[in-house]
Amino acid sequence: MSDKKELPEAAIRALAEAEERRIAREAELEARPKELGGRDGPDPARYGDWEKKGIAIDF
Repeated sequence: MSDKKELPEAAIRALAEAEERRIAREAELEARPKELGGRDGPDPARYGDWEKKGIAIDF
């Protein structure tokens, strides 16, 4: 980001902290074990109905 010198010092610190949190979050997600035998696609608990073998259950 080339405009960092124009930002206040507090904003520069906030951007640096946000970048550190993003890197830590990505590392945490990579460290999780892979799910075996799970459903493909988005998590149904977050994206609508759970459907398995033709039965849909609305949370």
